Amino acid sequence: MAKVNAFGRQKGWIEVICGPMFAGKSEELLRRINLLKYSEAKYLLFTPTKDTRSGGKRAKSRDGREFTSISVEKAIDIIGHVNKASEIVQVVAIDEAQFFDEELCNVCNYLANNNYIVLVAGLDMDFDGNPFKTMTNIITVAEKVTKLKAICMTCGAEASFSERLKSAQKKQGGRDQIMIGDIESYEARCRHCHTLSKANPWNFPKLRKAKV
Repeated sequence: MAKVNAFGRQKGWIEVICGPMFAGKSEELLRRINLLKYSEAKYLLFTPTKDTRSGGKRAKSRDGREFTSISVEKAIDIIGHVNKASEIVQVVAIDEAQFFDEELCNVCNYLANNNYIVLVAGLDMDFDGNPFKTMTNIITVAEKVTKLKAICMTCGAEASFSERLKSAQKKQGGRDQIMIGDIESYEARCRHCHTLSKANPWNFPKLRKAKV
């Protein structure tokens, strides 16, 4: 059983860790989970079956940290695993949340409303710079949001975007929002080095640039 003041007076809430690829989202999620051992709190960690990079049933960070996870296909499956856990858990952690269906927001709300602390990590934008709706929905209802930054692989500035490399785009074909990949397929970019951010997909009138 967790120590009585492990989570303060609040009984349940949602925390989100978001940002681009290579920002350390999984690393931060696993760091927070690792701290739970000092409060004797029990947790379950979930990853989506779509993310095959870790071979399934493992959540890994780029610094080499690795935790056992439960791989699930649908967000609703998380509730079943929480109910069937051998020990009553206090914390539900979810990595790579952008790969889950949009029901994940309702699942997170349901867990928080029933006194669980919900930790969610995932990409907030796709390679086009468009929001992942699953993440946007959760960010909207979360009590705490931490947005991490990476380093732009082109100019070295803080990066908030994920660039899908043309070589990967050509090899895998199509422009699907979800394309599983790592450093061979993506780079972190700042707004001004992100290729698609320079376009005008809204067809707005031409705007003269501000002087810096």
